[in-house]
Amino acid sequence: MAKRSRRRTRRSTGAAVVVAVAAAASLAVVVAVAVPLAGAISEGAPDEPRPIAVPGLPVDPAIESADDGHADDAWVERVSADTGIPARALRAYAAADLALSDEQPECGIVWNTLAGIGSVESRHGSYGGATLEADGWVTPRIVGPALDGDGFAEIGDTDGGEWDGDTEWDRAVGPMQFIPETWRRWGADGNGDERRDPNHIDDAALAAARYLCASGPMTEAESWRDAIFSYNPLTRYVDDVAETATEYARLAERE
Repeated sequence: MAKRSRRRTRRSTGAAVVVAVAAAASLAVVVAVAVPLAGAISEGAPDEPRPIAVPGLPVDPAIESADDGHADDAWVERVSADTGIPARALRAYAAADLALSDEQPECGIVWNTLAGIGSVESRHGSYGGATLEADGWVTPRIVGPALDGDGFAEIGDTDGGEWDGDTEWDRAVGPMQFIPETWRRWGADGNGDERRDPNHIDDAALAAARYLCASGPMTEAESWRDAIFSYNPLTRYVDDVAETATEYARLAERE
């Protein structure tokens, strides 16, 4: 199949986000994912902030794509090697980026933002010894702590334990750590198998992209941060995603 380079024009605004230097977040810290205004996850003031470039604005980590709308194999191999993002996860983030560039071109979401979230949330589906398989499934499933109000948001069961196995409290599920009630609304079929499962990286990445874009265009510093904050309302979480995504963009840039 013929291949083409799909480059999208992004403004280089020189904008910066004021972020804190934070330690890498663990699943237990950032578990209240995709719940807008879910409340404090943990207590304590953030560190003194410093500026970090907004992912996707000063640089253009463009995706080279094939005619089937997916990322080109050579691009995936190169960027995976340069960034350390597992190739299978990178394919999912790139596919979601390309899908949203067609569905909602005004949003401006980029693959490295999704990769930043995937890294912070589950280390790209590898948290706790899990493995991201070649078919996109994460095994064993990644399930967060009970959202019982003890250090986390308090969210009673909304899915009868269908996704998280807990009939008393909700728990975040999958490589992008969706809470069941949020998945019910935003769940997506990213791999075309007519199923929507938060444990599949393609489904989870596409759902995350659509969820973020619902906040509005992500092409300015403030709106980008607002979108990430809606995913997990914790300032240091936004900081971690910003720092990680920006580094991925830097590493992916061709010399």
